[in-house]
Amino acid sequence: MTITQPDLSVFTTLESEVRSYCRAWPTIFDRAQGSYLYDEDGHTYLDFFAGAGSLNYGHNNPVLKRALLDYLERDGITHGLDMSTTAKRAFLESFQNVILRPRDLDYKVMFPGPTGTNAVESALKLARKVKGRESIISFTNAFHGMSLGSLAVTGNAFKRAGAGIPLVHGTPMPFDDYLDGRTPDFIWFERLLEDTGSGLNKPAATIVETVQGEGGINVARPEWLRGLADLCRRHDMLLIVDDIQMGCGRTGPFFSFEEAGIVPDIVTVSKSISGYGLPMALTLFKPELDIWGPGEHNGTFRGNNPAFVTAAAALETYWNDGQMEKQTLGRGEQVESALRAIAAEHSGASYRGRGMVWGLTFEDTERATAVCRRAFELGLLLETSGPQSEVVKLLPALTTTPEELDEGLRVLARAVRETD
Repeated sequence: MTITQPDLSVFTTLESEVRSYCRAWPTIFDRAQGSYLYDEDGHTYLDFFAGAGSLNYGHNNPVLKRALLDYLERDGITHGLDMSTTAKRAFLESFQNVILRPRDLDYKVMFPGPTGTNAVESALKLARKVKGRESIISFTNAFHGMSLGSLAVTGNAFKRAGAGIPLVHGTPMPFDDYLDGRTPDFIWFERLLEDTGSGLNKPAATIVETVQGEGGINVARPEWLRGLADLCRRHDMLLIVDDIQMGCGRTGPFFSFEEAGIVPDIVTVSKSISGYGLPMALTLFKPELDIWGPGEHNGTFRGNNPAFVTAAAALETYWNDGQMEKQTLGRGEQVESALRAIAAEHSGASYRGRGMVWGLTFEDTERATAVCRRAFELGLLLETSGPQSEVVKLLPALTTTPEELDEGLRVLARAVRETD
């Protein structure tokens, strides 16, 4: 595909240097439908990025779009703070009946604000309030958001440095297989907890991603997660699972922790919970933890009613019959098979993932960036992840068809060959 250089001057002169994705994809996008985006010059791009996991049901999903348009056309409430509205009621009823009850999960639902980092901040604040302690345990290569509390439990040095102040009250521990299997799970963590001379303040909670998306598609084993849950229980720490990117079906089940058979004390959800890319986030927690005072944590845009509308429609459309989980796992096998073939063809390449989140990693840490750049030139949107951007991250919409997956995987294979 030949791409003419668009006029990006208004962006480069007026918009802050902090912009990032637009640097990797130097075109001006105009519209999108399903798994495809189109720029203003008519070029087509297959999307294996899905709004960083915010578009699990594709762009402008027709079922969700119809529900949204009907709601707007009847002058439904748009901005509602935390007022009770018909849209919020419909979402809460759907979430309870379609998601929580069938999984025997007894959670209170909090709307902390519209973004993932809002959910994390409220989870950390609640854990500290409940336990009366300040320290939070996080894990190597974790990513939990860009506000100060979330950065304090994030591993990436570049992102942490942007805070400009010391990030305190967070302590990192090794994520699953961080030490290449050379030590038993949690031996360091538990020794610090038990030794009064370790210098570790007793933590209020541990926060973990079951699959570290930004950290390089690092997949925690179910037995490791069960071991972590047991450790938290024995040492009176709350377990927080950050399901912002890996929830809403990304790994197969609606919640990514279901496979491990654990029940976290607190769960953060965002990105694809609205189903349509509209800002929305949830903090879920066991009822006995609900010790908030009215207004103790709030935010002007925590009541995004159009997001409630599309969220309810997504749950009723895709999660009522168990088919979405089966479909995601099946299409994940399709992706894994293609990545296995690519890795076998190129020395220094390997792959890992679950469901519909996969990473293709290279020993040459600059290779992933080159592959993504070439893929864009060929009409495929991919991003990198990992501490050195050494992983090509595949995050297609869950509704991507087998044919679209094949198309994108062929482009990826070509991009890898052409960057050898």
